[in-house]
Amino acid sequence: MPLSVLDLSPVPSGTRPSEALHETLELARTAEAAGYYRYWLAEHHNIRSVVSTSPEVMIAAVAAATSSIRVGSGGIMLPNHSPLKVAETFRVLGGLYPDRIDLGIGRAPGTDQRTALALRRSREALGADDFTEQYAELRAYVEGFPAGHPFEPISAQPDDVPLPPVWILGSSTYGGQAAAALGTGFAYAGHFGTLDPAGVISTYKENFQRFENDGEPRAMLALAAIVAETEERAQALARANALSMLRLRSGRPGPLPSPEEAADYPWSEAEEAAVEEWAGLVSVGTPDQVAADLLRRANKAGADELIITTNIHDPAERRRSFELLAVAWGLKPR
Repeated sequence: MPLSVLDLSPVPSGTRPSEALHETLELARTAEAAGYYRYWLAEHHNIRSVVSTSPEVMIAAVAAATSSIRVGSGGIMLPNHSPLKVAETFRVLGGLYPDRIDLGIGRAPGTDQRTALALRRSREALGADDFTEQYAELRAYVEGFPAGHPFEPISAQPDDVPLPPVWILGSSTYGGQAAAALGTGFAYAGHFGTLDPAGVISTYKENFQRFENDGEPRAMLALAAIVAETEERAQALARANALSMLRLRSGRPGPLPSPEEAADYPWSEAEEAAVEEWAGLVSVGTPDQVAADLLRRANKAGADELIITTNIHDPAERRRSFELLAVAWGLKPR
């Protein structure tokens, strides 16, 4: 089963946020050398714990820093963007890096409502439920509009480059339903989604619509994992990640804390209970323990691929986590 990387460019405490951008490039090189299949960049805005604000820029940077790994968006939040601009951007990327680019798209804002309003420029746009219409418009800039359409003369350039393979992302049933209806790949956000991925993925595959020149349904499951040489160290790293999640879900996001910060934090009983409830979202342990847990979860969900996100304070430990998992998974180093 292919194994890939989802990177949110986390910002460790005590560092400059821009350093996380350079660490993304280092992790991408590590992932390619270790044999990972894809490297996807997320889109989030106005969150102090991550700097994944411009996935299209980071896709170009990661593709330039590597030579063979597929690079894509996980994803572009389509309502935040003009469909024409997305089509143009990904045709340019596809022209620069042929057969290496993926276009993952979602409909969530990737931020809070105030920031979403700043991105989308009007309350009408903020409340619009027109994802499928936006996607149809995006494809029409590549495949052509019907005769007489106001945008018929417009095409995304360079027009000799195909649109990269499209994946629709989702953490609810809507994403799988949209991907099935539109005949795209589907990636379920199991690293924070609360639904049983097996039900969402099976519904997607059962209802998949095949269009001319399109392939079979393909489901990817995104999961969080933290791997270390010892179980004790993995649990310490996971504790820091739990504190970061707690702050984010409490409306007070900040840089990713260190294990030492998490150990010194005065946890309340309510916070401990919340962290215990979220613990199942992250696979934590030694390489063999995590690989076995990820494979179990992937098989149970009926996924065709896995994509892993890992938040660890020390960039070197984060890279090592992915290296250890690659070996345990049996990836072939490049």
